Amino acid sequence: MDAIVLAGGIPSPEDPLYNYTHGQSKALVDIAGMPMAQWVLDALGGATSIDHVLVVGQDQDCGLTCAKPLHFLSDQGHILDNIKAGLRHNNQRNPSASRILLASSDIPTITPEIVDWRVHKSLEHETDIDFAVVDRKTMETRFPGANRSYVRLNDCELCGGDLNVIQVALIEKEQLWARLIAARKNAFKQAALLGIDLLLLLLLGRLSLKGAERRVCERIGVKGRACLSPYAEVAMDVDKPHQLELLRQDLTNRGTPIT
Repeated sequence: MDAIVLAGGIPSPEDPLYNYTHGQSKALVDIAGMPMAQWVLDALGGATSIDHVLVVGQDQDCGLTCAKPLHFLSDQGHILDNIKAGLRHNNQRNPSASRILLASSDIPTITPEIVDWRVHKSLEHETDIDFAVVDRKTMETRFPGANRSYVRLNDCELCGGDLNVIQVALIEKEQLWARLIAARKNAFKQAALLGIDLLLLLLLGRLSLKGAERRVCERIGVKGRACLSPYAEVAMDVDKPHQLELLRQDLTNRGTPIT
């Protein structure tokens, strides 16, 4: 499977990470001696399930490398535009690809083993979207103090991951993606987009994971699956300074990954 790494965007002065990036790309901020995105590329490069990697949001002179064939596409200005451009660019190179692994550049603790697990799990089902979720206990055991936000269901509390698999053809549903990406940082906003009854069921904790999965897919007209990940790393992204410092310490303790 081919992979797309979303590495665009420069934090504005209002962004919590602005003082760490100094006007440079968030994907290139240093973590334990390497650009944050390089950790992600090393994980993808060491995964047996990955063929080619496309970095969207950086140019060839950014200094990023990968053990797998690596391609670059400049920042298109918005995350939705980067996803669409990345899918179309990859489709031109590899028209036979039906599914793509989407990874954000700010999940630097993923490993080749996690990538392979994620790809293989997605291939067990025929879905439009195979999206990763992580249970609160799993997240807080692995990354205490991460302070992620969670959705409470009647059988678990979950946060969303940033290592997901989608059908290439799905990108043509532009209105759907524009709405979901605009609300992706707030799960309750996403629920509100789908209807007040679903939102109320979430607030009351009356939906199970499978029930929420079914209701959401029915509303937006896609065949999707929530993949409960035993790996907190797929959801440990870097949005705030304390998360950056947490992962700097974590990866300093790990050392340079072997690919």
